[in-house]
Amino acid sequence: QVQLVESGGGLVQAGGSLRLSCAASGRTFSTYSMGWFRRAPGKEREFVSTISRNGGITDYADSVKGRFTISRDNAKNTVYLQMNSLKPEDTAVYYCAAARAVLSFHSYDYNYWGQGTQVTVSS
Repeated sequence: QVQLVESGGGLVQAGGSLRLSCAASGRTFSTYSMGWFRRAPGKEREFVSTISRNGGITDYADSVKGRFTISRDNAKNTVYLQMNSLKPEDTAVYYCAAARAVLSFHSYDYNYWGQGTQVTVSS
């Protein structure tokens, strides 16, 4: 069982930055690949980024590539999402998730989910 708690969301102006954190419970964090997803108002949840178990492989949705960076610290049981050059269309609830599977873009591959943190980008 893995419990995930996101933090770091908030209100920011367009062009600004935020860093989201996701703290995981348990001693098996390093055995999970991790992902970030988001759900904007009136839209379905969508993939944002994923990182492999040792952090050596990452991938991003095209909409955030070059602006967002995912990283993890297995010693701290934490995964991060650095978000730069934020746009109003990045406004959403951001969720972190843990997957036993090797890297995936698909939410159904993820076994555990956090409750989300709101990110609002004003124009």
